[in-house]
Amino acid sequence: MSHNHDHNHEERELITLVDENGNETLFEILLTIDGQEEFGKNYVLLIPASAEEDEDGEVEIQAYSFTENEDGTEGDLQPIPEDATAEWDMIEEVFNSFLDEE
Repeated sequence: MSHNHDHNHEERELITLVDENGNETLFEILLTIDGQEEFGKNYVLLIPASAEEDEDGEVEIQAYSFTENEDGTEGDLQPIPEDATAEWDMIEEVFNSFLDEE
């Protein structure tokens, strides 16, 4: 069973974030992580929709946590505290296995 991953951008999930200055930035949802059991919330990894890879082929990835509202919609995205080591470890682990599957 071969896995053909072509990068057509029709099925991208996009989300708009507004910063404290009211600037809107469009992000692409790279990965959603279910952290309900461990941390009682979910996580989402975002990359800027307009992102160009830099010389090293890297794109800045932003991670946020969110709790789903009771109606199943995503609640507000919250930054993940720098010192939330366990959460970052889990995100990194899931992200790495996601990359391995690509």
